[in-house]
Amino acid sequence: MKLNLSLRGYDVSIAADGISGLKKWQELSPDLIVLDIMLPHIDGISVLQSIRLDDERIPILIVSAKGDPDDRIKGLESGVDDYLAKPFNLDEFLLRIERLLTKVSWYRDENASDKKGGDHLSGSYSFGGNVVNLDTGVTRCKADSVTLTEQEIKLLKFFIANKGKSLSRQTLLQVCWGYTRETSTRTVDNFIVRFRRYFEDNPQKPVYFKSRRSVGYIFDHDNC
Repeated sequence: MKLNLSLRGYDVSIAADGISGLKKWQELSPDLIVLDIMLPHIDGISVLQSIRLDDERIPILIVSAKGDPDDRIKGLESGVDDYLAKPFNLDEFLLRIERLLTKVSWYRDENASDKKGGDHLSGSYSFGGNVVNLDTGVTRCKADSVTLTEQEIKLLKFFIANKGKSLSRQTLLQVCWGYTRETSTRTVDNFIVRFRRYFEDNPQKPVYFKSRRSVGYIFDHDNC
């Protein structure tokens, strides 16, 4: 794939696993990402979800041996632009790359000075009596006013994007911060304790950030 793309005049950089893939995306701000699902350390879907928290516009093509309809649906639900199952025809792959790259012009036009500019979650978000500025992290809540850390903002964005869905601690670690499976899941629990202190009227009886036994956590506020 790298050889054939290079022969077409593209500059190609390869990452061998999910962690280095996220680092390369942050460092290089590429025009397009070709993503496998079965990656070491962090799987491709988690990489995709992590990128989509910050950038909705960069074209992403999944190329994977996992070609069942359920796999394709999961990729599309997570924000992939196109999905190509292995084995594939090389000409088809190259044509899909060319088509996706047509998005780059409008992807950059809106804010050429911001390499990560896009339609990611931004602006103010309200639930209950809480109002959060997802750009600055400044929050008006029961604790009066707090400024969320970068990690807290990313975690909150992922909860908002998956409102009403149960999320495992491992998913939260991998998607939000690119942590490997070896990282203690207590890290997530500590962040939830903070969120409950910030946003819940009674942290001991959470309404918004609820635990799901043997699963993880769910964020919901339809009842507020």
